[in-house]
Amino acid sequence: MFNVQRFWAVVKARNLEFFRDKSSLGWNLLFPVLLLAIFAMVFSGDGRAVYKVGVLDRQSETLAFLSTRYIDFIEYQQLDKAKIKLQQHEIDLVIDQGAQQYWVNEESPKGYLVEKMFLSEQSNFQRQLTQGRAIRYIDWVLPGILGMNIMFSCLFGVGYVIVRYRKNSVLKRLKATPLSAFEFVAAQLTSRLFIVLFMATIVYVGCDLFFDFYMLGSYLDLFLVALVGAMSLISLGLVISTRSKSEELVGGLLNMATWPMMLLSGVWFSLEGAPQIVKNIAAVFPLTHLVSAARKIITEGATLVDIQMELWIMAGMTLVFLLLSAYLFSWDGDR
Repeated sequence: MFNVQRFWAVVKARNLEFFRDKSSLGWNLLFPVLLLAIFAMVFSGDGRAVYKVGVLDRQSETLAFLSTRYIDFIEYQQLDKAKIKLQQHEIDLVIDQGAQQYWVNEESPKGYLVEKMFLSEQSNFQRQLTQGRAIRYIDWVLPGILGMNIMFSCLFGVGYVIVRYRKNSVLKRLKATPLSAFEFVAAQLTSRLFIVLFMATIVYVGCDLFFDFYMLGSYLDLFLVALVGAMSLISLGLVISTRSKSEELVGGLLNMATWPMMLLSGVWFSLEGAPQIVKNIAAVFPLTHLVSAARKIITEGATLVDIQMELWIMAGMTLVFLLLSAYLFSWDGDR
């Protein structure tokens, strides 16, 4: 029988333990701020050398221009989404083969050059204009950095803590109490969820005062995405730390989980135009869906309906990981 008092006592104890650790608190605040400051300086200009062109109805692929070297051609199914990317200077031209039209952002220098190259080979397309504020790299990478910070805080903040409890016989003492494994696991999830969301909110609001981040969507939607994404990552951390009492083993498992996510989840670069096998591998990671949903809200103005697929996937992962961690949980550990 689930006991709220026991559950709340563990939540309160874990929160006090975290906030009294000044070094951990300072690192969680300072690390994402430093990353944002570095990227703001390094990528203050547009340093990307490759042109990007959005293409609708590419299946026919009758245009010779689509074989031009040093241009990335990205397929879009919806014109509206392609135009948003064009307005934000993320792509330089949009071509609709079926309608015999192309769109160019007249405020984009790269768009001007790509248009000249396009017209040198095609002259029977109707020209359409659009305008929009260029999105900075720091605006684009913001969801990735916040997502990465949430990932590290969720996985290592849960994994190492539980292993330390088990190694120091704290779990063995808790086992002698009426506290159940599910109550303990749920309390750890709730405590870490509060800490992660609190820290992420402080970092975002503080940095926004200095960098004036680009934001088209709803802050409430962004918070809900962070909530669901953090729950999935915390649950994954609980699964990794369910049985072992070896900090070295759990550290290796956590690194094995975090590094692929950091490299393949779209944190630093877009997965548009990537090989399909890379996209399939990335879809396995909860961080991919967290970053994708947050980026759509921030840069495209997406609503919860637009990102419902990402939300359902993260919610499903949370349920599976949480049930698995409660089932496999060991107070003493196998090793």
